[in-house]
Amino acid sequence: MEQTQQNNGEPLEPQQAAAKAALLAECDRLAAAGITFVAVHFDGYGDDGTSEEVECYHSDWYASGEHEPVKYDASHLQEHFEALVPFGYENDCGGFGDVVLDVRAHKLRVERNDRFEDYTTSTYEV
Repeated sequence: MEQTQQNNGEPLEPQQAAAKAALLAECDRLAAAGITFVAVHFDGYGDDGTSEEVECYHSDWYASGEHEPVKYDASHLQEHFEALVPFGYENDCGGFGDVVLDVRAHKLRVERNDRFEDYTTSTYEV
């Protein structure tokens, strides 16, 4: 089930606001290099998680693993992207997702997928 919302309803922490501003300030430079999306994928569970390296794309749309990244050194943006990775995504069953900069739209999107355990119970007489 996908739930789309404009924002998570909570104000950004100062470090997150600074990261967002720094990333949006890079849009013109990235667009001039032909980059349309920049993304960081995160994944974790059991109280351990990791963020992958920043990757840049030249495509009409972004979905994790759907396009090959282009060669462009955006490593200077890594810290800014990591500031926007949701807190606690790695707890318990964990979660995964992407922080995505849409260069053309000058917008940032966080897609977070939380894992959970489920079970069914059957009771019967024998």
